[in-house]
Amino acid sequence: MTENPVDPNLIEQLKKLQAKYDAMGQDLSSYLDGLLYSDYLTYWDYIHLDTLLSLQNPKTQFPDEKIFIMYHQITELYFGLIIHELKQIVAKENISEHFFIDRLDRLIRYFKQLENSFDIMADGMEKEQFLKFRMALLPASGFQSAQYRFIEIYSTDMVNLVNTEDRDSLEGADVGKLVEKLYWRSGATELATGKKTLTLQQFEQKYLNDFYDTGVLVKNNNLRRLYQQNFISSPRQAEIAERLRQYDSLANVHWRLAHLKSSGRYLHKTPKDIQATGGTNWQKYLPPRFQRIMFFPELWNEKEKADWGKNAVVEAITGHS
Repeated sequence: MTENPVDPNLIEQLKKLQAKYDAMGQDLSSYLDGLLYSDYLTYWDYIHLDTLLSLQNPKTQFPDEKIFIMYHQITELYFGLIIHELKQIVAKENISEHFFIDRLDRLIRYFKQLENSFDIMADGMEKEQFLKFRMALLPASGFQSAQYRFIEIYSTDMVNLVNTEDRDSLEGADVGKLVEKLYWRSGATELATGKKTLTLQQFEQKYLNDFYDTGVLVKNNNLRRLYQQNFISSPRQAEIAERLRQYDSLANVHWRLAHLKSSGRYLHKTPKDIQATGGTNWQKYLPPRFQRIMFFPELWNEKEKADWGKNAVVEAITGHS
């Protein structure tokens, strides 16, 4: 019986593999043995499907709690994608217009998905169920999403993330002083006393040092700094600036308002409803017009800054632009 000849392309690939493993001081034949005996990869093993579907552990018997858990897990996965892109951007050497624009487009797509998905929360649960199972989750709160804080820190100078009344006095301050005045730290205080809630205490204990370290790491190469250093005089400056404005608006207006819409649907102004947020004073914390967080303030004119989030708020409340 005549043997089939070995494909010359396969021989060439083996030579390249031999060179690769020789350079690493490794024995190619051992790796080929491993390939020979290994099983084929399956979809469910690759994405760890069984593990993924085992990560929902409701604390109550209310069916809608599973929606609540899974949606927040999905949100955190999207935040993970956003941080993945931001890390690539700040680590890139000799960053090009094409690379910067491509990654900005990815960030925009992720935030659009997040904004559009919030109807799952706003319309997808029974209020009666929510108000009952939510009380079993205290003091945990979506406020404790560290990934969103990392997104903010990677996106702009930390002075743009402090309380509005402190920004002028803290211009040029070191990261430690800026961390002390981060705007969200006043977003989880007790309404009656102004003291830190347990929600905030837990959050700061776990993550505050990490926020400081990240602030130091990207002080000179966050998204805003990279734009200022590389693209203000770029031929595609207007195109880049428009994408940055879109990203800014999605992250700091539309995403917050989608969250506000959901909170407002389930949590009105009664003390019991406020408790269901984990104690966060969300009515003052979530509306963009109160915090006026902008990643790229130089890209907005004075009227746009004064009206920050106004049109989007009206549209969110009334359903009309």
